[in-house]
Amino acid sequence: MGLNIKDLADRVRQIAYDIHVYHGHGHLEKVYENTFAHRLQKSGLKVKQQEPITVYDENGAIVGEYFADLLVEDTLIIELKTAKALAAEHEAQVLGYLKSARKEHALLINFGSYKFETRKFAWSQSQRHGIPKTPINSEYLGI
Repeated sequence: MGLNIKDLADRVRQIAYDIHVYHGHGHLEKVYENTFAHRLQKSGLKVKQQEPITVYDENGAIVGEYFADLLVEDTLIIELKTAKALAAEHEAQVLGYLKSARKEHALLINFGSYKFETRKFAWSQSQRHGIPKTPINSEYLGI
């Protein structure tokens, strides 16, 4: 589609917010996943549900895979939750996914609370010596 990551994340967050307003909280995660996939496709975005993502060890060896709730435009991983509130372990899970899958961008979205909750994460590998940089919760950076 050609959107930069900021515009893509903003668009996806708006769709998530619209789902939150319409459906509220209390459904199973799969209901939100299906609704989200439907609305993302309807808006013209490429989306895959339960997309296998390769997991790498630090030396590049493939050690397995996990299944992203949603993968948008082959760029943005969406991790969905239906919890009372987002917790540190949810954030750690997303950062772990980004690091070990060697992906750069993810959104963590919680539909289980009265309050709409979303966090944007960015992870990048240093181009020098393969040393991981500090992960960024870019929710506060406007990314």
